[in-house]
Amino acid sequence: MEQSERPGERIIVLDFGAQYSQLIARRVRECHVYAEIVPHNASIEKIKELAPSGIILSGGPSSVYEPGVPKCIPEVFELGIPVLGICYGMQLMAQMLGGQVAPGEKREYGKTDLDILDSADLFKGLSGTIVAWMSHGDSVKVMPPGFKAIARTPNTPIAAMACPARRLYGVQFHPEVAHTPDGKRILSNFLYEICKCKGLWTMESFIKHAVSAIRKQVGDGRVVCALSGGVDSSAVALLTHRAVGNRLTCIFVDHGLLRKDEAQIVQKTFRDHFSVNLIHVQAADRFLDKLRGVRDPEEKRNIIGEEFVRVFEEEAAKLGDVKFLAQGTIYPDVIESGTQTAAKIKTHHNVAGLPAEMSLELVEPIRNLFKDEVRVLCHELGLPDSITWRQPFPGPGLAVRVIGEVTREKLEILREADAIVQEEIEKAGLYRRLWQSFAILLPVQSVGVMGDARTYAYPVVLRAVTSDDAMTADWARIPYDVLERISNRIVNEVRGINRVLYDISTKPPATIEWE
Repeated sequence: MEQSERPGERIIVLDFGAQYSQLIARRVRECHVYAEIVPHNASIEKIKELAPSGIILSGGPSSVYEPGVPKCIPEVFELGIPVLGICYGMQLMAQMLGGQVAPGEKREYGKTDLDILDSADLFKGLSGTIVAWMSHGDSVKVMPPGFKAIARTPNTPIAAMACPARRLYGVQFHPEVAHTPDGKRILSNFLYEICKCKGLWTMESFIKHAVSAIRKQVGDGRVVCALSGGVDSSAVALLTHRAVGNRLTCIFVDHGLLRKDEAQIVQKTFRDHFSVNLIHVQAADRFLDKLRGVRDPEEKRNIIGEEFVRVFEEEAAKLGDVKFLAQGTIYPDVIESGTQTAAKIKTHHNVAGLPAEMSLELVEPIRNLFKDEVRVLCHELGLPDSITWRQPFPGPGLAVRVIGEVTREKLEILREADAIVQEEIEKAGLYRRLWQSFAILLPVQSVGVMGDARTYAYPVVLRAVTSDDAMTADWARIPYDVLERISNRIVNEVRGINRVLYDISTKPPATIEWE
């Protein structure tokens, strides 16, 4: 968004490579203040352009006293803007302002009792001892001039520090994680007591800003939207339609990698509920031909990403003068695909999987939103619950759930098994409680026995997880009787499968999808 279209107040999170940077931004937004993640080495010009109400320095894996570690520009502390350093951010603040940081006598990891020494400002409304989540080996040994300790733990005498005159604060613990029960209160104090924010960030305000930004980017041009029928692309379709009206054409590409009856369901939903121009492109043969013999998951994603764009370019050419492609990229897609401060986990077809040269300019209005925020957006836009609460489905579709080479036979087997999973999860009343639940087909076969005869067939893996934002996930404790029904039905009803497994891995170390 351009400066004039951004919210009236914002917090910028300078990212030093922390696994929790995105969580900091989410927690700030939950307090109704817009937060934006910015590289740690952002220039003074960039920071001034953003005109933040406050700055948060994230944690990070480095030690501030080692050579070559990430730092922010010194001017960050001279702007007169409130700054909160978290973990590494607090240590960096201390060192850059004349304090001393060194390895602690004891490392602190996990829940720790935090004694509040000063209940003003940052700890307003808190006193005595609270629980905080620690994850550090280094500690501030000497505070910079003008600072005082405002909290301590048994192992860390300076667990939080403050220089109220300059509105500079640091905490060694992580207020952004759920394991610090009063963490949201502490962040809220920083936002409202110290930064003097008013809480202008709402989904209603986001819609207003997003529509304005789309209009500014597109002008009087025409847009095609990559519609899958999922939460993200549906939200983008309606946002863009609100911005440009009938200059939007949605394109639903059936790449042959969809779930059972999905193409019919998506078309019916949009034609029944919304007056949006919709084109259905049958492209299964094209995609499957490109995927023939391909086993590497990254190669699959790149092939599908490029082919998607080529299809949209061709369809746009048929429509005439179309210059823009709207798509439902969200923040976890960007992070997992790799950024300046985050390692690549896997290529999302709509981010790093895009071809280097494209004839269409991307429109990505929800690129900085998390999935739970997108669901709120969908509700505000009037989308039905069947879309708003639909479980995430990967853009590459079943191509990344058929492990190894993708064939028509394997896709049909997986479709039938996955349909049973969805049906039984919904019957059990678990669908809305789970982040995702689906089947995966493995590229191996095992011996079984059915009707007194030997079988040699595929195993299918059931994957079900709970999560708030897909950045982390836990395996779902599905009742045994539901698992039993799913297993019995798949083995009895789906030819080619003789074994059902259940994935009990968390993210991390695993990812939600297998590829």
